[in-house]
Amino acid sequence: MPRILVNDKIDQKSLDAISAMGIELTVENYPADELKKQIKEYDGIIVRSATKVTQEIIDEALETGKLRLIIRAGVGLDNIDGAYAMKNGITVRNTPDASKVSVAELTIAHMLMIARKLQQSNVTMRQGKWLKKEYRGVEIEGKTLGLIGFGRIAKIIAQRAAALGMKVVYNTRSGKVQGFDEFKYLSKEDLIQSADFISLHVPHSQEAGAVIAKKEFDMMKDGVYVLNCARGGVICEASLLEALDSGKVAAAALDVFEEEPVKNEAIYLHEKISLSPHIGASTAEAQEGVGKEIVQIIKEFFKI
Repeated sequence: MPRILVNDKIDQKSLDAISAMGIELTVENYPADELKKQIKEYDGIIVRSATKVTQEIIDEALETGKLRLIIRAGVGLDNIDGAYAMKNGITVRNTPDASKVSVAELTIAHMLMIARKLQQSNVTMRQGKWLKKEYRGVEIEGKTLGLIGFGRIAKIIAQRAAALGMKVVYNTRSGKVQGFDEFKYLSKEDLIQSADFISLHVPHSQEAGAVIAKKEFDMMKDGVYVLNCARGGVICEASLLEALDSGKVAAAALDVFEEEPVKNEAIYLHEKISLSPHIGASTAEAQEGVGKEIVQIIKEFFKI
């Protein structure tokens, strides 16, 4: 039977279900150097965002030719050199549906946080301060939410935001999306210039770089709110800090970062940033759903 390495933690029920198929599981968290040695012995590997499956690691696996399947327990594939893996006959899969509601709800939560300055008041009240007059926020009702990217997660956010009374506009590289006529498609430039809240829902590409940087911040309305619960690197953090300090951006919310864990004090100590440690999929429901998708992928791939 196949051997699968689980290098990042997944739901225990799913581990039990995979083992029940007769698959030999190794649940470990090998660092990169050790993973290069161990990967040669496995038919499949399951990772989350912490493990990077690079070309170098794939090359080690190719020495024995055993590795046939890489599963990312999550939405993106930024931490896997998928093109190189598939070029060498290795199947790469992810679990795009399981966490979409959880990420969407986290985005809405962060949006409400920064609109009402809750990220600031939560800290100062714990310091014994009563700064009622300093926390004058804004209502999101009637405001325009601009979504850059309009995939599974963004569509749910659009529906939730509309239910809260927001106007929703969106941009995608592929153009207008059929079946969502209640939301307005705009060019990226028009969206950036007109939205009161801007939320990113796109993958990160090393080649393309940041989707939002100084040029884009300069185009935005004064007092705009910016959110990133997608991927670290799609917003240039240096440009964001500059925009926050100048007042161009009223506040920002970040669940993902250029470097994780975050080491930049200017980011994690900034009072205008609502922070969370990459927890978009960290709900009981999402983790159970991720596990079920993984079980199904393995069952179908190995024809069990």
